[in-house]
Amino acid sequence: MDSSTEEKIYEAARRIFVLKGMEGARMQEIADEAGMNKALLHYYFRSKENLFKAVFKDIFSKFFSRVRGTLNSDLTTREKLIVFIDNYIDLISANPYVPQFIINEINRDPKVLKSMMFESGAEPQRILEMFLHEVHSNNLSKIDPRHIVVSLLGMLIFPFVGRPLLQMIYFNDDTEAYNQFLTERKEIVKTMILKFIEG
Repeated sequence: MDSSTEEKIYEAARRIFVLKGMEGARMQEIADEAGMNKALLHYYFRSKENLFKAVFKDIFSKFFSRVRGTLNSDLTTREKLIVFIDNYIDLISANPYVPQFIINEINRDPKVLKSMMFESGAEPQRILEMFLHEVHSNNLSKIDPRHIVVSLLGMLIFPFVGRPLLQMIYFNDDTEAYNQFLTERKEIVKTMILKFIEG
């Protein structure tokens, strides 16, 4: 498959899958969105399920490559957390469809989602283990690390998932103002989560 055709298919599939989910999406819609015939999609991917997996793995491999590099670095846990927050908000700002896409698939089939996450190199368990090690080493407050991870993800994800409502209610539908809010959110989340974990 040439790279331009592949990118057209991936971009069209991302848009349709995010909008309608795996179950609601149709290959004909994706073909129309990509400006090509459905037979070409079937030729390259055979089925909607194969295309979905390819798109999802592509999203996750790009999304987690920087996260993985941070986790494998020699930075302290505190420094890794700061870099993770910065990278996460930057990546989601550039790819705002990702959180809703993931939430849709969590609700549809969490087992398939988990399998595809690990196949694409995502290691969410590593973050939990990192915090658990710090708790056992008395470097963090004695709190279940799962609370840390869930609290962190909630603070990072909700402003993107809830953006249409939040932007309308609190920012008078001002996109620029909301983007500025998301930029400011980096420092707010860092301050809050560090106070939380350091007791």
